[in-house]
Amino acid sequence: MVWAKIGAACLLACVALDPALASGGLQQSFLQPMGPVAEEQFSHLIRVVGITMIVILPVLLGVPFILWRYRYSKPRGDYTPEWEFSKKLEYALWGVPVLVVAVLASWLWYSTDKLDPYVPLGPDPLQVQAIGLDWKWLFIYPEEGIATVDELVVPVGRPVEITLTTDTVMQSLLIAPLTGQIYAMPGMTTKLNFSATRTGEAEGENTQFNGDGFGRQKFTVRALAPADYASWVEGGGDGLTLDEGTYATLRQQSVLADARGDLGLDKRAEPIVMTLGQKGIFEQIVAKYHGAAGPRWGGTGLPQGNATGGGE
Repeated sequence: MVWAKIGAACLLACVALDPALASGGLQQSFLQPMGPVAEEQFSHLIRVVGITMIVILPVLLGVPFILWRYRYSKPRGDYTPEWEFSKKLEYALWGVPVLVVAVLASWLWYSTDKLDPYVPLGPDPLQVQAIGLDWKWLFIYPEEGIATVDELVVPVGRPVEITLTTDTVMQSLLIAPLTGQIYAMPGMTTKLNFSATRTGEAEGENTQFNGDGFGRQKFTVRALAPADYASWVEGGGDGLTLDEGTYATLRQQSVLADARGDLGLDKRAEPIVMTLGQKGIFEQIVAKYHGAAGPRWGGTGLPQGNATGGGE
């Protein structure tokens, strides 16, 4: 088991090197965990690598040893051309893999149940509503009365519950250093629970291909100390209000920089912060796919606009 742990540590060191160098200022991998969900995923990977080393290391070490010991020039051991069966070897060759598979299956069951995205990680979670657009993410904070585009800000130490939908094709949200992947579809909602245990910045993204701007549908996740989060909430935004007209502009097919230009802001790839023009925006966007009466908030067809995904 010592060799298994050594092999796991060496492999993880090699795997962790690339994202650590490539991430720059943003954390991009669950190998750099910022919360309990990613920490459990990291621990699960270590367990899996460690147990599989029990199978892999004997092969890597045994094959060269056998080739050396029984080489043709100086063979060692008895010559037994009629030998064909060993009960001990059969038990080892079949029993160890079966045991490994059983252990891996039990660990997978445990981690999957523990990381149920619908289960809150504590009392009074921060409520955030996420809407996937082409090619942006809109985050609504109903309790704070604000909304952001391509920026998710959360306080350290407080559970977060994101309710997701999409107002275009199916999308998938992933914040690897904080939580796993969850899908979102128009007219439906899913939930994702996580929390941050330390301050920092991470990268979130859509992992479901949805057109020309797919590669730039990323957003920044900032985990702030509670006092800094309160200051951010009170700090105001870009002077915009999220109403039906603003939302219709955001729903167009455009990346963040183009959306800012369409809204009269500087055409830069920087997040947008707005105040909420009314309550129940998220619910109305979900309900319009079920024939609900009232504003349809940009319609339900294919978003129109800059389909080339230009901009920065």
